[in-house]
Amino acid sequence: MSKKYFGTDGIRGRVGEYPITPDFMLKLGWAAGMAFRKMGTCKVLVGKDTRISGYMFESALEAGLTSAGADVMLLGPMPTPAIAYLSRTFQAEAGIVISASHNPHDDNGIKFFSGKGTKLPDELELMIEELLDTPMTVVESSKIGKVSRINDASGRYIEFCKSSVPSGTSFSGLKIVIDCAHGATYKVAPSVFRELGAEVVVLSAQPNGLNINENCGSTHMGPLQAAVLAEHADLGIAFDGDGDRVLMVDHTGAIVDGDELLFIIARDLHERGKLQGGVVGTLMSNLGLELALADLSIPFIRANVGDRYVIAELLERNWLVGGENSGHIVCFNHTTTGDAIIAALQVLMALKARNEGLAQTRQVLRKCPQVLINVRFGGGESPLEHPAVKEASARVTQAMAGRGRVLLRKSGTEPLVRVMVEGEDETQVRSYAEELAKLVSEVSA
Repeated sequence: MSKKYFGTDGIRGRVGEYPITPDFMLKLGWAAGMAFRKMGTCKVLVGKDTRISGYMFESALEAGLTSAGADVMLLGPMPTPAIAYLSRTFQAEAGIVISASHNPHDDNGIKFFSGKGTKLPDELELMIEELLDTPMTVVESSKIGKVSRINDASGRYIEFCKSSVPSGTSFSGLKIVIDCAHGATYKVAPSVFRELGAEVVVLSAQPNGLNINENCGSTHMGPLQAAVLAEHADLGIAFDGDGDRVLMVDHTGAIVDGDELLFIIARDLHERGKLQGGVVGTLMSNLGLELALADLSIPFIRANVGDRYVIAELLERNWLVGGENSGHIVCFNHTTTGDAIIAALQVLMALKARNEGLAQTRQVLRKCPQVLINVRFGGGESPLEHPAVKEASARVTQAMAGRGRVLLRKSGTEPLVRVMVEGEDETQVRSYAEELAKLVSEVSA
């Protein structure tokens, strides 16, 4: 059964445009409260990032949840993974995050976590959607939910993050620049790294409700690169607006992406005998990651793009580590979802163990050239099913003999076929991509 509102990561859109409106959020709070109540005494945590519309939607959700008889505990601005963690520690039925992640301030959305700190199961999301299409009611007055605020939420999460590294760990002597994207990490991230001994220079930690992700954070790395060079720092760390993605910059100002960070973490666990299985990437993970892991005899599989799919593959295999090149990295040995601060700490621990800088450590993974060509087609039968396209794709894949790959996929939003070829020889990769794109265009004509 397809979902009407929920996407791969909750409900998201432009503020003021349905369904990202106060009246919908009121009804969503009620529907979620009714669904969660069926699982027991209902306690729901609500957190948000720093965008201005969060106040409005927080109030609407609060009214809806309490009208269904759910007790609400407000966290204020907190990273998304913090809500996942606190939902577990407070033994709540669910956690709700008001955030549009790396999007600008005029977008917003809702993410849900179960009481175990995991994504909601499909059946619960479908139950909420069914309730959204029924008339809203209010429980009798004596059963209306209560609202309280958790005043020490930041402190609890800071200590949790610090607990992901061994007791007594010190990053003394390390100078770090942190870009908080004027987002949900602006309070907690600087404290975590300072309390572990690092010298910390902080960027973009003055949220005003409108500047979240604006020319800063993991989607705009220029200011961090410049600051690392100007401060003669050892490295830089960039978070996105809700704190579930991380990218880094080495001391030369070069960007270190999610594939490289994932490799650094996985190799460290492997060397310490604590990896437990392999690594989950996505269809867009660079081939260089796969080859570097193969050189260490570490299994690697690809999930569909999206943290939900990475997490599903990790759970199915009972593996610990996975992620995306965008910087969404999951460390199941420490938490239940992608957590940017915890992932950054694991990278620092790996550097410390090898007594290396980030620039030196990243060199082991050689990212492969990747050529992407978009081919427009007129709808109808997919050119990907054409025998000639299938034959050519298989031939190119065979010709690269395991040191390259082909990915042909239709866009989910436009009448485009995305032709991607990746391999070790850039000239060869471009030639193959152009050959396949031309063929897709011909059979689409």
